[in-house]
Order: sequence, then structure tokens, then C-alpha cells
Amino acid sequence: MDFQDERPNPERLLKEINEEERRSREDEEGIGHLKIFFGYCAGVGKTYAMLEEAQQLYKKGVDVLVGYVEPHTRPETMAMLEGLPAIPPQVVDYKGITLRDFDLDKALEKKPKVIIVDEFAHTNPEGFRNKKRYQDIEELLNAGIDVYTTVNVQHIESLNDVVGSITGIIVHERVPDYVFDKADKIKLVDIDPEELLKRFEEGKVYAPEKADLAKRRFFTVENLNALREIAMRKAADRIVSGAGNKKKKVPFSKMLVCVGPSPSSAHCIRTTARIADAFHIPWVALYVKTSDRTYADISERKNLQDNMNLAEQLGAEIVTMQGDDMAMVISEYIKQSGITNVVIGKGRNKPNPFKEDLEDQLLSMNPGIEIHIVPDSQAEKTSGGIPKKRLSWLSKRILSLHFSLKDFGKTVLTLVLATAISFGLRELNLGDQNIIMVYLLSILVISRLTVGYLYGICASVFGVLLFNFFFTEPYFTFNATNPTYPVTFIVMLLVALMTSALTNGIKVQAKMAVMNERRTEILYELSKKLLITRGLENIVTLTNESLTSIFERSVIFYTQNPDEKNRGTFMQGPEETSGAFMQSKEEEAVAHWVFQNKKAAGNGTDTLVGAKGFYMPVVSQGRVLGVIGISCVEEMLPPKRRAFLKMIVSQVAMALERQRLSDEQGKARLETEKEKMRSNFLRAISHDLRTPLTGILGSSSALLENIGELDISTQKKLLRDIKDDSEWIIRMVENLLSVTRIGEGKVDLKKHPEAVEEIVGEAVAIIRKRFDHTDIKVEVPDTLLMVSMDGTLIEQVMINLMENAIKYAGSHPVLDVKVQNLGKKARFIVGDNGEGISETMLPHIFEGYMGDEEKSSDSRRGMGIGLTICKSIVDAHGGTLKARNKQEGGAEFSFELPVEEDDNNES
Repeated sequence: MDFQDERPNPERLLKEINEEERRSREDEEGIGHLKIFFGYCAGVGKTYAMLEEAQQLYKKGVDVLVGYVEPHTRPETMAMLEGLPAIPPQVVDYKGITLRDFDLDKALEKKPKVIIVDEFAHTNPEGFRNKKRYQDIEELLNAGIDVYTTVNVQHIESLNDVVGSITGIIVHERVPDYVFDKADKIKLVDIDPEELLKRFEEGKVYAPEKADLAKRRFFTVENLNALREIAMRKAADRIVSGAGNKKKKVPFSKMLVCVGPSPSSAHCIRTTARIADAFHIPWVALYVKTSDRTYADISERKNLQDNMNLAEQLGAEIVTMQGDDMAMVISEYIKQSGITNVVIGKGRNKPNPFKEDLEDQLLSMNPGIEIHIVPDSQAEKTSGGIPKKRLSWLSKRILSLHFSLKDFGKTVLTLVLATAISFGLRELNLGDQNIIMVYLLSILVISRLTVGYLYGICASVFGVLLFNFFFTEPYFTFNATNPTYPVTFIVMLLVALMTSALTNGIKVQAKMAVMNERRTEILYELSKKLLITRGLENIVTLTNESLTSIFERSVIFYTQNPDEKNRGTFMQGPEETSGAFMQSKEEEAVAHWVFQNKKAAGNGTDTLVGAKGFYMPVVSQGRVLGVIGISCVEEMLPPKRRAFLKMIVSQVAMALERQRLSDEQGKARLETEKEKMRSNFLRAISHDLRTPLTGILGSSSALLENIGELDISTQKKLLRDIKDDSEWIIRMVENLLSVTRIGEGKVDLKKHPEAVEEIVGEAVAIIRKRFDHTDIKVEVPDTLLMVSMDGTLIEQVMINLMENAIKYAGSHPVLDVKVQNLGKKARFIVGDNGEGISETMLPHIFEGYMGDEEKSSDSRRGMGIGLTICKSIVDAHGGTLKARNKQEGGAEFSFELPVEEDDNNES
């Protein structure tokens, strides 16, 4: 029996597991969940259903807050607000009109578990932080707040033109598809169209004066049925996608849409987005920049940028290429990228009889692709057979250029020189054809030396006129007696125009090639420098230097969320007089917002548009590693330069991510070393404490067990051993407390100028009292040497060093204690006559946790932590402590302390 069909789909299980992991990760990161109440039209009951569910949550004890609900004339809807806590709307005065809208800051301050915000696609009034309400909701989600909201099908970006073609109305309030698709839950609120129309008649949707107009223009049975079908399809597609039942497609399928400055390109983009979403395949929006488009006007550049932004919002990969042969460029990209389907827009204007259509060229170059032609629904209206919005190749160039006195002088001078040379050729009887060549050469020179097409075109016309006026009979008139001259003039003019156009086209292409080469060179150089740069501060400095050099603007780089301690690294731009405003509280607030929301903000964006800088996050692996701000006080950062900045930021993100991983690896390695040292430390302490405690126990036991039987000398010896071991334990505990305080940074140095010979003398006196059998030789400078130090701590250093020397000096210890005046430093030396330090132990001598492995574990004293105390105290004084073996035998410890200039070192 075959149970294959009953087994669960592995792809579906994997998707469900990934979805659960994503939600779990979002919960850990504090990301809120979004629930959208989705309908096909106003009046279906979305807000009512949303408030009804909010009431149920509130009754269960959930922290629910009404952020904003659009005022309705529907009493049953407004009744659902009763009992729910709400925040007052924000009041804004806009052009003399008082507006009430959602107060985002108040909602973030309250931070409820669930917040109700109506009208997902709403456009905020001017002066608000975000341009659209869906951006407000994204902030709420990033703050960990669950959001309930409402939206209609006509507000979905990719469906906008479909709805527009059905209803005849273009909706301007739209939300990107990625926001809708990212919602955790979609609840379809549905009602029969007839029932909805009945509610219209009863005045439950709009006021009576608006209801009739809405019914005639939008709310017809046909429109409502069509919108209802689209909404159900959208909801059903989400259900199918969410269940993991996507149809398996060819893994190499990929779509491409050709994008341009035409407003109709938006229709092509939305169509491609719907197809790609339906078949679940990636897609690319390709823009080919020709020399023809170099002279695009402001409106065309804005349309192009809007189209590119729309494609990016809908999930396309944006690609920009350059070349005059558009079909060839697109064809080469298709071959290299594995494109299988191409979407092209086509208007209703008559095709060029002298040029093959773009789709035909693509089919001939790529016979294996599928081409989808989208008709231009916004056909260009004509006047007298000439499209109103379409300028000719020639007029576009002439109107897009500005007059330059310098180029005008070059043109006149070149034509005068050509005319003079032509007079000389006529005197030599070299023929009219040579004179024509001189004028053609002059036109070529003018096209090369001047900017744009204007002067080359004018030179072509005036060159023909000059030839006619000076060198054709009758001379000095514009008449021509020879019947062949008109043909000569026409050919000469056409050749001159074509030569001028080709020359200028080559100049434009050369300029674009240089710009691209320069951009590539900058990215390569920056990438190479970032690759070899180590350290967070060095990466930030290199980035700021590069950005100020490239953009000639002030730059600020935040590696942490800005606050009182993290003010960012600022660098003044070479072309700006002052960029200090970027360190103001207002600009820091923008950088803080970017850190929190992982999105660009500031000047030129839809968020915090009043800022004077443009701020972009440096994101890697979903983590914000920094924020880069660029001054826009003089002018907005153009889209092209903003795209270039995005490429640079991606390079910086890789460098910061590499540095972050390196730092984490270093921290892990340090923690491992600390754990190892801690283990050794505990091992050493246990050994060092066990030995004297064993001695105390043995001596005290001998005294107790032999009371009255031991002679006086034996009793004194045992009591002296107990005393010595007890004193050693006390010093050991004191050292432990000292190393703990030093490790925690709790040592408060009380530095005062101290006489060195007094500190050394007191330490030597203590050691002589404890170890009376030790020979100590002391050598100090003849002149008074004053050093700024904490006398008590330095005295402890000397004591520890001498105790350590006595411990390893043998049965007859001899110590050499010296102090040397080195000018800016004072050197303290403690040497012994022992066996010295083993080579394996010397590198770890100051760690205090590694005993001498060559010594028996039963030795009288372990190393202890005295040397570790010494090093910590000397380091705290800004000095250095060293150890070495003397050539004549024994070990020598020395440390140096800085001598301040104002210390009195003379007697």
C-alpha cells in the first residue's frame, strides 16, 4: 500500500519551521506583530471587526490602546470604542485648517501590548516625522508593539493600476507590497456587494450628500464585484503561499522589466511584480542610460527616480547600464543574467519606419526568451499630429542646453579661421570640394571643443551658409546659379549634422565611461584600504576621510546609538564653512531613529524631512553596525550619489562586520585565557594556603600532645613556626584583597612626592625584622630623589619583591637593593644570589597563576600572587616591571616610575 500522498510535504514542514524560528527570533529581538483587516472597499466593516477584536482582547486583560481611528458617521462603529483606552490625537495646523492625526511619539511612550491604528495607507500631514502612516506602524513594530490596522485592496501598490483600470480612479494613498506581505496575519472582511449598496442607501458608509456621488463614480455593482474578486485572490494567494504549496518552477526562471522616465513604466513595473509574485521568481528592473537621456529635463529625471523607487519597493533588483544601442545592451544583459521573460511597455504612437521595434530586435538577438508587451494605457495626446510630451531628438538637445560665451567664442573663431583658410584654397584653385572638407573639419573641431550639441548644430548650419555666401557664384549672396549646389548644400548639411552628433555622442559616452571608471576605482581603492585596516577607530576615520573627499560634504559616523557618551565621529567637509550642526541634538535624534528602525532618514527621504543631513544605516546580517550621516545643508544629495553612497556603505558594512567578529573572537579568546588563569590561580592559592596551614596544624598538634614533655627551646621553635606561618597567611590574604581591588579598578592611588630612600628604607627595615638572617645591601642616589607615588603601595611592591628573592635565594640569601636616577624615570632594582628563574617560567612570572613546574608540589611556599600585585601596582603608577636572570647568577627584578618635571630632585 502506498502512503506517499499521506506523508507531509518536506518543503512545507521546512517552511513552517523557518517561520516559527523567524517569529521566535522576532519575539527575542522585541519585534511586534502586524495584523491587517483587509477589505475590498470602504464600508465592508474592517474598522468594526478590528475594534470588536480589540474589545475581546481588552476583556481578557491584554494591554490594548486605541492609537487612532478615523472618525466615522457610523454609530455602531463608534460605539465599539466605548471602554477602550485611547491616546488623544495630535493637533496640527495646516494652511489654516486644524487637522487631527495619530500621535506616534505618545504611542511609543505608552508602549502597550497592542495598539489600534486605522487607515494603513494614510498620508500624514506635513511636519510629521514620517510621510506615510505605514512608516509610523513600522516604528511601532520595531518597538515591540503589536499593531492592528485596516487597508483596502485598491491601496496595495502592485494592484493600483489594475484597480484603476476597473474603476477609472487612480488612488494616490498606497502601501508597498513588502509591508503588506510582511504582516503576520491578514483577516479578510467581506460583505455582499448588494448588502454594501444597501448600507450606502441607509447612509451608514458616507454622508448622504457624498453617497450619491460615490455610487455613480465608484460604488457600482460591477466595480464592487471586480474589487471583491481581486481582494479574495490576494488573500487566497497569501493563504496558498503561507501553507507552503507554491508551485515548483524552473529554478533558473527570471524576469526583466525595461524601465525608463515615462510615467507608463510604472504600469510595466506593477505588471512584472504581479507576474513574478504569482510564479515566485526573481525579477530585475533594468534602466539603460543612453547619451540621448543625458539631456533629460527635471520632470523626466524625477519620473525615472520614482519608477526606480517603485521597482525597489516591489522587490526588484535595480540595475543601471549605459550604451547608445539599447537593444544590444539589454540583449547582453539577458545573456549574462539568465533572463527568461522580458516585459516591455509599448505606446500607441506610430513606429519608426526606419528602425526595427525594440521587441523585434530583442527576439532576433535572443530567440529563446519570452517577451510580454504591456500597452501604454496613458497614451500620449497629440496636437496636430505631434505628441505634446515628446520632443524631437534635435529640439530636446537645443532646449536642454544653456548659452556659454566661451563656447560661442570658440565657434565664431573656428568658423572665421575656416573661412580664411578657404579663401586661401580658392586662390590656389584647389576646388570647392576641399573648401567643403575644411568646413566639415571646422564643425568637427567645434563639436569637440564645445559642450553639448547646440554649437555643433549651429556650426553645421552656418558652415553651409558661409560656403554659399563666400564660395558659390554669385559671390556674397545666398543665391546659387549652379543647379547642383542645392544638392551639395543639403548633403553638406546632413554630413555636418551627423558628424557633429556622432562627435558629441562619443564625448558623452567618454564622459560617462570616465565617471564609471572613477566610481569603480574609488570603490576598489576603498575596498582595498578597508581590507587592510584593523581597529574600529581606524575604519571610522578611513570612511570619514573617503566620504568627505568623494562627496565634498561634512560627514558624521556613529558606531553606537547616539547618547551623552556616544556623540559620533565628525569630519568637516572641504567645501563647507561649518558642519557643526550635524552634532546637534536634533540631528542626533535622526541618527537615533535610523539605529532603531534600520532605515535611511533625513533630508531627501520620507522620514524626518526637516533634518539637514541624510542618514543611512550600516547594516550587516540584520544588525545595525553604525549610521553614516552626510551634510545636505547646501543641497539635497542626488539619487545617483545616494546610490553610490549605498555601494560604499556596503563595503564599510563588511569591514565593520569583520572587525566585530574579530573583536568577539578576541573576547572569547580572552575569556578562555581568563578561565585558564583563574583555574591556575585557584590551584596556586590552594597550594600556598595548604602548606602553612599544614605547618600550623602540625606544630599545634605537637604542642598539645606533648604538654610538659617538650623543652623550652622546642616549644619556642614550634610557636615561632606557628607565628611565621600565620603572618604569611595574613600577608597572603592582604595580597588577595589587593589584587581583587586592582582587578576591579577600585584602587584609589594617593600620589604624593615621596623621598625614595625613605620608602626603600622602611621596606628594608620590615624585611630585616622578618628575615634577620638575610644580608641586604642597599644603594640609593647621593642626591635627594623625589618621585610622585602612593608610598604605601610602592613599599608593598618592594616588600613583595624582596620576599620573593629571599624565598628562592637559598640558605644564605644575599639581596642587592638599588635605586637609580635616570632623569625622567627612577629605577628600583631587587637582585638575589639564587639559582635564577627557569626559562619556561620567565614569560609567565607576573601572571601569578603558574607555579614552577620543576619544583615539587610539596615545596614550602608556592609562587603566590605577590608578583602579580607588584605588576598591577606599578602599571597603575604608569611604570613598567621587568624580570631577568643575571649573568653572574641569580634573578633581578626592576621597575621604573616616571619622575614628574615639577618634582624636586635636588638637595
